[in-house]
Amino acid sequence: MDANREVNTSGPNAQPARAEISPEHFVPDHVFVYVTKGELRAYDGNKNYTLKADEYCLVRKNHLVRYDKENPEFERIVICFEEAFLKAFQEKHNIQVNYFNSDDAFISVPKNKIIPDFICSLKLYYDNLGKINEAFSAVKYEELLIILLQIQPKLAGILFTYSTPGKVNLEEFMNKNYIFNISVQRFAFLTGRSLSVFKRDFQKIFSKTPNRWLVQKRLQEAYFLIEKQNKKPTDIYLDLGFENLSHFSFAFRKLFGRTPTALAKK
Repeated sequence: MDANREVNTSGPNAQPARAEISPEHFVPDHVFVYVTKGELRAYDGNKNYTLKADEYCLVRKNHLVRYDKENPEFERIVICFEEAFLKAFQEKHNIQVNYFNSDDAFISVPKNKIIPDFICSLKLYYDNLGKINEAFSAVKYEELLIILLQIQPKLAGILFTYSTPGKVNLEEFMNKNYIFNISVQRFAFLTGRSLSVFKRDFQKIFSKTPNRWLVQKRLQEAYFLIEKQNKKPTDIYLDLGFENLSHFSFAFRKLFGRTPTALAKK
């Protein structure tokens, strides 16, 4: 996995990574993150999170996460726990699951000397591409999982729960999460709907298609931030879900009749 891209590492894989701007903010698998340099700052729609060097946490699957674009110097090691691996581990170790009461995307793990020692041990198994040698990857994954469960047993209630998101209030969810740059299919999944049902429900509530509503909602927020809070267009377009400045400027001018730069100079 590359830093700040969609968390979709395939198979046991751990590697140091540098920060980049994320084109999508959806986390499809549970991820263990260890910051080795700098500071990682993130937002999940509810809370802001900060991890400094030698701090670590578990990022939960089926959540939205956005990283701070103004903090490009952090480096981290990322280990992704895919569902098939977790199911095999649970069966092998006969793990019982208790309910975990938290909706947070980032779950803290108590500081423990074993974790930094484990991270140091990974260096022995890196290949020339900076990835853990495939022959050792499953073993090291299992080792980390055992360590995490010993340090914080309640993590079992997260890692070994395989349900998909349930149906939620669509209007509330969209007004809260429109800034996240994910596909309409992802929004449908996270609201507990098929794509066709999502589009039907969306039209009933907002009287617009999801794509049209998302663009207008983001642009209206951009107008407010530029006019009322003196934000620079270059500082906000990524935070509002636009992938590049030119598309943001074009859409802004089409809706409001002026460019965001012209509004900023007003």
